[in-house]
Amino acid sequence: MEEFVRAVEATVFASAEPLTVDDIQGHVGEGDVAAALQTLTEIYTGRGVELVERGGHWHFQTAPDLAHLLRRTREEPRRLSRAATETLAIIAYHEPVSRAEIEAIRGVQISKGTLDVLMEAGWVRTAGRREGPGRPLLYASTQEFLTHFGLGSRKDLPGIDDLKAAGLLDPLEDGVFEALGQLQLESEEQED
Repeated sequence: MEEFVRAVEATVFASAEPLTVDDIQGHVGEGDVAAALQTLTEIYTGRGVELVERGGHWHFQTAPDLAHLLRRTREEPRRLSRAATETLAIIAYHEPVSRAEIEAIRGVQISKGTLDVLMEAGWVRTAGRREGPGRPLLYASTQEFLTHFGLGSRKDLPGIDDLKAAGLLDPLEDGVFEALGQLQLESEEQED
């Protein structure tokens, strides 16, 4: 088992991209990859690098408390406009979603540049076309979005009550989030 764990460790370490369990299995062959990953997670807990899983993909990352030591230049935080932030939230919570649906939720048109900024950041991708008149493009969040915001999956997105408790919603925004909830209910009813 120790050799198999070492093989899994080497595979994840050498990969330029996060890997799924199936990807790892394809490299190392027969064996319990999940158990090996659990063993490695325990070994690397509290170390300078950690083995983490984000959205079903495994990779090594610098321990969050030590990341500042490795930065040679100060990273400029990516500043998103309010429109881009709202658009990203709508896509994350309602994906796949069309441009018209985003505009209906926001109550205003969005510029092409807003979606371009989110796609260039690697947080949003096209997710096909909706079957229906005009066959509009659909947008969805990406694995990079989950990784950047430290989410294991979309299920880890905070709910409205969490956002209110954190003081991140002002009374004017409550109407927007009520509309989001109503749109979600209508979407679920259409699927049934």
